[in-house]
Amino acid sequence: MALRVLLIDDDVRLFELLSSYLEQNGFHVIGAPDGPRGLAALEAGTFDVVLLDVMMPGMDGIEVCRRIRQKNSIPILMLTARGDETDRVVGLEIGADDYVPKPFSPRELVARIKAVLRRARPEAAGERIVAGDIVIDVPGRVVTRDGALVELTGLEFDLLCALARRPGRVVARDALLSEAGRGDVIVGERTVDVHISHLRQKLGDDPRAPRLIKTVRGVGYVLAKEKS
Repeated sequence: MALRVLLIDDDVRLFELLSSYLEQNGFHVIGAPDGPRGLAALEAGTFDVVLLDVMMPGMDGIEVCRRIRQKNSIPILMLTARGDETDRVVGLEIGADDYVPKPFSPRELVARIKAVLRRARPEAAGERIVAGDIVIDVPGRVVTRDGALVELTGLEFDLLCALARRPGRVVARDALLSEAGRGDVIVGERTVDVHISHLRQKLGDDPRAPRLIKTVRGVGYVLAKEKS
């Protein structure tokens, strides 16, 4: 499953260069051209890491970092052309995980991202998601419910992971495939609905009155936090 990167930077050229390189290295990149839209994207979606430019018009990266840290522990890498040690210290003091001065090589940035993720998620190499009576062995792509093996297709597995990583929170229907890191899937009007229906059946959820994967009408789906 591709790791999701939120790049908050007003430099369109940099976004194009980084998104191309990062996507070749297993990342899915979403861009936001300013602080307010970056904060909104973080509220609406699920990401693994934030790349945050310091020098932006209006709300600068320091303020954006401060606001993210009020609500979220997601890894943050600050990007800046400034060489002032004070800026680096302030960024780190308010919660940034690393500080990468521009210009930098994309290869170095990938190494820095991976290092930050290793520190933030030391268990990722053997990631195991538990949501109620569902247990997901992510590297092995194995799912059990109440101890019984559940056979899923690749897409169903990725959709379940996307929901299970944020139990109790709604994932919008039109965002669910990208949340699952499946930008390769062509989305029709009912694509997500059909796959969620199949997933419910395989998990033993009642399609007439689902208690496990619930529909939030007009919005999307949510995986129940507790055993149903």
